[in-house]
Amino acid sequence: MKKSIILTLALMAAGIIAAPAADVKENWEKNCAKCHGPDGKGETKLGKKSEVKDMTDAKWQSDLKEEKAFQSVKGGIKDGEKIRMKAAEGLTDEEIKALIVYARTFKK
Repeated sequence: MKKSIILTLALMAAGIIAAPAADVKENWEKNCAKCHGPDGKGETKLGKKSEVKDMTDAKWQSDLKEEKAFQSVKGGIKDGEKIRMKAAEGLTDEEIKALIVYARTFKK
């Protein structure tokens, strides 16, 4: 009996830990789309104002380094005192990595 309770608790904990991360598209829409657009082109009011890069551009994609992209999403981007991109709040490292993979799908 005691073993089955421990096993049940262990399986429940594993299920909680292994619970799927939020859908990457949902995270994109919540954290990124208002500037980068739903398609990564940056043709939104905020995207134009912030002069975001067109993520569909093959050159931009080839120049994008994973570590730099990760740090940009996790910590944001500053230009002196001006915040060019806010840090994504409430996302795990895995969710941030998934967003970067998702941004790669915009390449023409």
